Amino acid sequence: MSPTDKARSKLLAARRLVIKIGSRALVNKRGNLDRKVFSSVAADVAYLRERGRQVSIVSSGSILVGRNKMGLSRNLTMPQKQAAAAVGQQGLMAEWGKALGKHGLVSGQILVTTEDLGHRMRYLNSRNTLEELLKMGVVPVINENDTVAVEEIRYGDNDRIATLVVAIMNADGLVLLTDIDGLCARDPAKYKDAEIVHTVREKDLDLFACAGPSHSGVGSGGMASKIDAARTAANLGVPTVIANAKTENVITRTMEGEAHGTLFVPEGPRMKDKHFFLAFAGEYRGTIKIDNGARRAVVERGKSLLPSGALEISGRFGKGDVVRVVDESGTEVARGLTQYNSGDLRKIMGKKSSEIETVLGQKLYDEIIHRDHLALTGSTEKNKT
Repeated sequence: MSPTDKARSKLLAARRLVIKIGSRALVNKRGNLDRKVFSSVAADVAYLRERGRQVSIVSSGSILVGRNKMGLSRNLTMPQKQAAAAVGQQGLMAEWGKALGKHGLVSGQILVTTEDLGHRMRYLNSRNTLEELLKMGVVPVINENDTVAVEEIRYGDNDRIATLVVAIMNADGLVLLTDIDGLCARDPAKYKDAEIVHTVREKDLDLFACAGPSHSGVGSGGMASKIDAARTAANLGVPTVIANAKTENVITRTMEGEAHGTLFVPEGPRMKDKHFFLAFAGEYRGTIKIDNGARRAVVERGKSLLPSGALEISGRFGKGDVVRVVDESGTEVARGLTQYNSGDLRKIMGKKSSEIETVLGQKLYDEIIHRDHLALTGSTEKNKT
């Protein structure tokens, strides 16, 4: 079976599915909420639930709803966007509650930021909450908490949150709903004849790295963040589909085998959960620059990072924080949990492990980062099972 056929079969057999829907997909041409989309997605969720599948929805739109309710323009300051989100969150959930309720489904709201999911304990707590909601038959509706988030609003982290939800709930498939039919070989905003690319293999994702941001002024992510989401999901071995939310019952039709949108095909083995957290969920607190010898030891031989290989320490961080590891050129090669704080590391960098006790007065560990808590981000083969 080809990788594409294998990915499509895995998607069609998915027992747990994450559906992410962006702001642009939730509005009509007049900029108002398109209730047909809410109704279509809710019907799809009900269809999947009847067939024993569990579904979580990651929904944007709180700023849009709040902005429309208060009669605000699109050009808002950051505090105004956060205020609009505070007004809009209840309205957005009311729409989902109404649409899902018509099918006898109960929805539950979860508000998160990428910082929440970047904290290991909160990441695990989010997993526990999602698991309980799914056991109870509730449809979780996850929304980025725009009332307190800043970077999320600017950079479309709702797509990133969707991939973290895939990891948290151990999902088998990801559907990204937008207002276009899929990924185009060229920017459809510039080239009206741009054709849809129906299948993209993981090894070819870099060919679309130049995909653009949002042009609408409604959403914040654009195609670039969706490609990043597909790449991240691929590290979990999870196929992703980008499809048009305006196509009636597009999720049901896709899950019944119809070819809609763009299918992203994962090809490598699945990344271990703890390595996925370090590489994609954990927010780093600082950076360690290492020499070429340490780089070879970490990347090529799967060794721990020792203080002798450290050249420079940037930022302030504590023991147990996630840090980036970069090579002499500044290229990130890994992320991991440091066993020493930044102050102590500046004292022992470049020194042998046998010298740590002399410098610090005690030696708790030989390594800066143990290999069990180190995830390669430039080349991930050794992170996988």
